[in-house]
Amino acid sequence: MAFTGRPIRIAGASGSASDRRHAIAEFAHHHPTDPVDVIIADFMSEFNMATAAGKREDQKGAAGPAAPAYDLSFLEALNPALEDLAKYGIKLAVNAGVADTKGLHEVVTNMVKAKGLDLKVAWVSGDEVLPAIQKSLAADQSEFRNIYTGERLADWSFEPIYAQCYLGGLGIAAAFAEGADIVLCGRVSDASPVIGAAYWYHGWRRDELDKLANAFVAGHLIECSNYVCGGNFTGFKTLEHGGDGWANIGYPIAEISAEGDVVITKQAHATGGAVTVDTCTSQLLYEIQGPWYFNSDVTAVLDGIHFEQRGINRVAVRGVHSGPPPPTTKVGITARGGFQVEAWWWLTGLDIEEKARMLEAQTRRLLAPSADRFTALNFDLLGTSLSDPHNQNRATVPLRIIAQARRAEDLTPTKFLRPITDNIMQGYPGATIHLDLRQGFPREIFEYYVTLLPQSAVQHRVHLPWKPTVDTQVLDISPPPQCQTYPARQPSQASTCQTRPVDLVHDFGPTVRGPLGWIVHARSGDKGSDANCGFWVRHRDEFLWLRSLLSVETARQLLGETGQTQPPLEIERFELAGLQGVHFLFRNLLDRGVGVTTTVDFLGKNVAEFLRARHVDLPVRFLNRGKL
Repeated sequence: MAFTGRPIRIAGASGSASDRRHAIAEFAHHHPTDPVDVIIADFMSEFNMATAAGKREDQKGAAGPAAPAYDLSFLEALNPALEDLAKYGIKLAVNAGVADTKGLHEVVTNMVKAKGLDLKVAWVSGDEVLPAIQKSLAADQSEFRNIYTGERLADWSFEPIYAQCYLGGLGIAAAFAEGADIVLCGRVSDASPVIGAAYWYHGWRRDELDKLANAFVAGHLIECSNYVCGGNFTGFKTLEHGGDGWANIGYPIAEISAEGDVVITKQAHATGGAVTVDTCTSQLLYEIQGPWYFNSDVTAVLDGIHFEQRGINRVAVRGVHSGPPPPTTKVGITARGGFQVEAWWWLTGLDIEEKARMLEAQTRRLLAPSADRFTALNFDLLGTSLSDPHNQNRATVPLRIIAQARRAEDLTPTKFLRPITDNIMQGYPGATIHLDLRQGFPREIFEYYVTLLPQSAVQHRVHLPWKPTVDTQVLDISPPPQCQTYPARQPSQASTCQTRPVDLVHDFGPTVRGPLGWIVHARSGDKGSDANCGFWVRHRDEFLWLRSLLSVETARQLLGETGQTQPPLEIERFELAGLQGVHFLFRNLLDRGVGVTTTVDFLGKNVAEFLRARHVDLPVRFLNRGKL
């Protein structure tokens, strides 16, 4: 059934399992003065997908109750909202099932019954695809190459225990069309709830790709909740004053018309943050990998995208184009990867580098009897001491020692923690170890292998338990009728294409050496082992300078030692002229991904902050407009 007369208003109420818990209830409670039609919330990530897979496996052999493999924080967010959801007829779609959506459905259904509410709860299945992977491997139908490394699955040195694919939004749309009030999903793509809600509300068809692409982009913009309202935003200093400032950044709303037009806004009641062209640009650049942005329902083509400020906290999305979806969907395969331990030391004052070298030399010698069984052993100095510091804490720098091994017994306290603590008496001046040694005991880690599976091999289903007969309780969602195969690599240009060469030394006037971030915004994130980073500027003439400055080679230089990998780091680049931006994809910068990487920046979110801190020659006339 299609609604007419106004856009659908979709609220983004959670961006991760560690988001604040109040937004679903807050949106529902304020419905009379700030109405929304659907609330969506995202509780899944590559990290909790992998760890939940381990919990799911543990359940099989557990003698008693095992840890749930669905997300518990969603239940905290849902419970206080249920009465208002029922009272105002607000729909809810979430991807909180993680590795046990059916189990989550049972819990939520019981919560609804306990409150005496008449809410219909549906759930979506089909994302669990390990049997399909194994069947295809056995039939020699696919090599299932890793999309980041090119490795064949058969050559992977780990044993898969679980596999999840990314589903589109049409199962959610079907559930709403059948009367569902709450739709629980496992691994749908982060934007799929928004696609599904708009598709249902407006009665769209599958071949209306431009509308789907705009809804897809809207979903990407609000999927991370506060990010599009000023969270994780390099212009955060502008948000400090006025209203609630940055103390209570609000949650977003996407308004999507029947024609697919999108406006991003935010909660009307008192919250901080802002929705601007820059906050929307920041979120748009997050986690994309090139001009083609893939979903199981549609491909959004981003090279012409731009934003238009339509009023206070109102930004329109323009210039999104579409293509058919790919015939495949992304699959994350989980395996038990071994175990990890850590220990932290404090180094203070002068000679930090020399103290770190001394500690590393001594520690390596003490760990030598066990180190041949480690699969990783890293010593990372995190920061530098201030010159002439005004207090002791500002003169103190942590050093992190991290080790991994396939077996827990190779990382027991006698083989890792004890040798490290025993070093204190021969240590550097002021040698002090962190007294919380809990990270020095082995914790399990999970490898995550990303590949592609034909959508035709996925059994996408919607479960409607309130229906009267078995035949009507399950709906099959067919794969897209029209697909397009895209090249394995996104379009990339190593440097800008100008009608005339630009001279960075002379064309922009006098320069001064300083951090790139004095002029340039940036945003980065993770996709498996890849990190992306998008840069943009506030003024059109600054974009000419930015696109000329930021070539692939310059990006490699800015990465410095961080980018010195073997084999050499692959970097892809494209420009977004409508956003005055340049985007980079740094392939395999994050080691093996969030669940197992030894890097401190395991989510890739600080790649942008590091690169903004690097010094380049900045035109003085741009600085005269004010630093970011």
